[in-house]
Amino acid sequence: MPSRDDLLTTDVTRAAAVLRNGGLVAIPTETVYGLAADARQPAAVARIFEIKGRPRNHPLIVHLAGVEAIEGWVGDTTPDTSVSIALLADACWPGPLTMLVPRGEQVLDAVTGGRPSVGLRVPAHPMTLDLISSLGTGLAAPSANRFGRVSPTTAAHVLEDLGTLLDPARDAVLDGGPCPVGVESTIVDLTTSPPQVLRAGSIVAADVESIIASPVTSAAGPSRASGMLAAHYAPDCEVVLVDDRHEAERELARRHAGGNRARLLDRTDDLVLAARELYADLRQADRDRLDALVVVLPPAAGLGHALRDRLFKAAAGSRRSRPSPEN
Repeated sequence: MPSRDDLLTTDVTRAAAVLRNGGLVAIPTETVYGLAADARQPAAVARIFEIKGRPRNHPLIVHLAGVEAIEGWVGDTTPDTSVSIALLADACWPGPLTMLVPRGEQVLDAVTGGRPSVGLRVPAHPMTLDLISSLGTGLAAPSANRFGRVSPTTAAHVLEDLGTLLDPARDAVLDGGPCPVGVESTIVDLTTSPPQVLRAGSIVAADVESIIASPVTSAAGPSRASGMLAAHYAPDCEVVLVDDRHEAERELARRHAGGNRARLLDRTDDLVLAARELYADLRQADRDRLDALVVVLPPAAGLGHALRDRLFKAAAGSRRSRPSPEN
């Protein structure tokens, strides 16, 4: 009888066959693993929402093989938007940048939740680029975990979350090793004027401004892209955020005095490593059955913006920090 380990493969040809036949493939990227379907197959896209437990109105990102494959995925744009797309694609693709643009005729309602815009990116992982190129289409893919939970940065993480929900006879997990960036892509909304950064990532707002030679602002308005909810990326244990090491040690001592299993996490001396290991650290806290993880916040600069965003959302969404149903 097939087991969840039978999902694992390093064979891009097998993964391509799975997608052509309407199955799902967990794909490696430089950011996190995604749960991918052929973006042209409505039934396959619908299974992403079913497997993840994701609301149907929460849009997916379409992953392309390169800027040359963008035709049909982008709709009518203003001249300024067209220039911004070209500049950002040239500077950042393949890479951890998603552009929210008017949707083109190839984009299904199921992918965007009926919205008039779609997120597009070109991932910087050779196996996944080979996969997308061999299919000749786009892949719709959110992160390969249950909705609202901690994102996966290894194939083993995917199996932990979705191994019992995916079908080894029709699905696969393409093992491309650990994700080198570790936090989701920056999302820039190019349908607004000025453009807005909807989700912080390793490409920061100042980089985007420099590339397009135009100001960008932070997110405003309703949720319209992945990662915009107030609570997300959440472990079971409580995530306690503090400003410095001294405060962290006081909080840790208080937790221990109260009989809590708690641990200190301070990676502020290396933010690149902090991003790469963030989700593994959160998962390890649950694996060790901690009551609380006390985390020293990184500075609000550069990559620290993305780390703070994920940590604040993890703290808001962790199961032990949620109000009880009667409150």
